[in-house]
Amino acid sequence: MLTTLNTAYSDTRASDLAWALGREPLPALATLDLELAGAKLQLRLLGASHQVLLEEEQGSCSETVACISGSSSPLPLGIAKRVGVWEYEFAARVETLSHGSFAGRAQELLALVADHPHGLAGVFPGSPHAFTALLAQRYEGQVHWRTWHAYPQEGQLVATRTRVGVQVAVAS
Repeated sequence: MLTTLNTAYSDTRASDLAWALGREPLPALATLDLELAGAKLQLRLLGASHQVLLEEEQGSCSETVACISGSSSPLPLGIAKRVGVWEYEFAARVETLSHGSFAGRAQELLALVADHPHGLAGVFPGSPHAFTALLAQRYEGQVHWRTWHAYPQEGQLVATRTRVGVQVAVAS
């Protein structure tokens, strides 16, 4: 699903993004509710990037990547945590692209997410390449999502990957 977000573009730099786990739902500009083999997932576009809410029988989890005022948790390159019975893994990378490469990559990502049944993308007014996009799936009993946060004024694209699943005991 592709939408134009009815707000001013508030994220100014990739370096302003922060990561938080376990935050309460923040006001969303657009949402997509999904059911993936028993997991309820809500993809949320915020004025300052994204939030994902996950709920299963085993519990709930929320991930927020946004410009969060007063946050002391910058965007990590990678993190692995236990959240209740779940194993949570997160990774982020920042790509710096030339103007032409950025425009092409932005169009490619928006097309991928807009036509996907588990995708949500929002374009900010003023630039067709200023966007936040999320794509979710369930694979081998785990919930995965990817996100992209575009900063055309800097030529930067922040990509994240998250995996949440119940830890499987390995027999010795």
